Amino acid sequence: MTRERTYVDEAAGRQWRSTIAAAQAGDRQALDEVVEGWLPLVYNVVGRALNGHADVDDVVQETMLRAVDNLGSLRDPDSFRSWLVAIAMRQIRDRARRRQPAQLDESAAHEATDFAELTVLRLQLEGQRREVAQAVRWLDAEDRQLLSLWWLEVAGELTRRELAAAAGISRQHAAVRVQRLKERLETARGIVRALDGACPDLRELTARWNGRPDSVWRKRLARHIRGCGYCGDTREAVVPAERLLVGIALVPVPVGFTLSLAFGGKTAVAATATSVGWSAKVMAALTQPAVAVTAGATLVAGGAYVVTQPPDSPPRATAPTASSTARPPSLTPPGTPTTTPSHSPSPSPTRKAELYGTVVDAVDRAPDPNAEPAALPHRPESGVTSTWGAKAVMQHRGEAVTLSGRGYVLVRWQISPQSRPGGLVMPTWTGLEGELFHVASGGGRRMDDTTGPDTTGMGGPATGYTVLPDGTQQMWQNEYFYVDGSVTLHQNERGADYGVIVFPSTWEEAEKDVRTGPDQGVIRYGLVRDTGKDTAPVPQYVTRETPTDPATVAQRSRV
Repeated sequence: MTRERTYVDEAAGRQWRSTIAAAQAGDRQALDEVVEGWLPLVYNVVGRALNGHADVDDVVQETMLRAVDNLGSLRDPDSFRSWLVAIAMRQIRDRARRRQPAQLDESAAHEATDFAELTVLRLQLEGQRREVAQAVRWLDAEDRQLLSLWWLEVAGELTRRELAAAAGISRQHAAVRVQRLKERLETARGIVRALDGACPDLRELTARWNGRPDSVWRKRLARHIRGCGYCGDTREAVVPAERLLVGIALVPVPVGFTLSLAFGGKTAVAATATSVGWSAKVMAALTQPAVAVTAGATLVAGGAYVVTQPPDSPPRATAPTASSTARPPSLTPPGTPTTTPSHSPSPSPTRKAELYGTVVDAVDRAPDPNAEPAALPHRPESGVTSTWGAKAVMQHRGEAVTLSGRGYVLVRWQISPQSRPGGLVMPTWTGLEGELFHVASGGGRRMDDTTGPDTTGMGGPATGYTVLPDGTQQMWQNEYFYVDGSVTLHQNERGADYGVIVFPSTWEEAEKDVRTGPDQGVIRYGLVRDTGKDTAPVPQYVTRETPTDPATVAQRSRV
């Protein structure tokens, strides 16, 4: 380590020492800085150890809650980093003990974009750095846990002493385990490299493989590589992993990642009794709407941390504030008006709409259930093709469908608060060529319509609520769009569990849907949004760009 690096580390250490000490003394602003500043480190440790499993959010949440609850018991602020990482590792191990192997395998089968791929995308890794990141998925859970620490060590975020302390072993034992890990990682890199190659024998061997890395296929592929002159012939010098990882930044915490720490106005030292999980039930208890913005996160007064964006970045979707989640829209007390008789959406702020793309969806209220919709303009149709065929069922983050042609498309929503409630990261439309309009809403209900006592399609007291980002239009069961060109729709699930099913559709099907009313067994008639002109609403979360992370598309796009 250079003298300059040592000086910088010492200066940063002094800064955090004073901030942590102030947080221990009850300074709420200091506590905010501690949570915002150290959340990325915890997210990377947990994300890499669990390789992007759905439990990552919960383990990060529990780690930060325990750290805040027990901050007053930390004797030496200088040891905060190793203390925090040790808490994270305990939560990771506790999570593994609580789950049976069969449960873990079943969950793994439903993983979306894993942390390895997230690392590649968000840090834009190429070549052998990309290879190392993708090799992680071939490691066993215990090796991934150690790798999550060693990766940060070689990247300059942890010391060997802190690695050993977090793993609960001596420095000598840590050295042995890291050496074994490096050997297994090199084997995994060889597998990634071979799978990217063109060996005909390997193609034949993997014909029966389902594409998910596991220990059985790791052994089979490693055995093939050792005996194969083609796969074992490395034409490019293999750089040791530690040299590739030096200086790689932490993977940024995803936009929309929500961390709820409900303190009830107490300091960190006194927060134990009120610090609970991050479901929407907790967020509904937060009553102060004031917001303090930091460089990379927003703290909603009451304790909900929401990752947003640096001040000089374009606006992005954030999870809702306390005031927007205090009560689901359809669960207001009896006698309180919640709907308007109009069947048209509330107007956007006054603006002369002269060009396509100057009008986007605005937040609107549900129409009266018995209000019949306006006529749906019939736009030209020649048919829409989908890269998923007749039906795209997108249940996991990272899945996408490209739609091309001229015609109507149905997006059908599946909200699953019983699986995982919380802040919802909306799907986004990217790479738009031509025009895209939001023409109608149907399915017989909005997703926030009452479906039972104190329950809506967005959740209920027993499960918690799925909560939309502030300013996002409430979706209906069926949403209809008109495409004239090409566009890609991305599933960006993070936090709340949801799915979307995408069908090429027709004007006749949309018209029939929106005209099905309560007398035919549904909650409400549909809603026509199309004006038949370029002044028809453009969907929220749409762009002509193709960002590396689709979840970063701004809410009120201009196309």
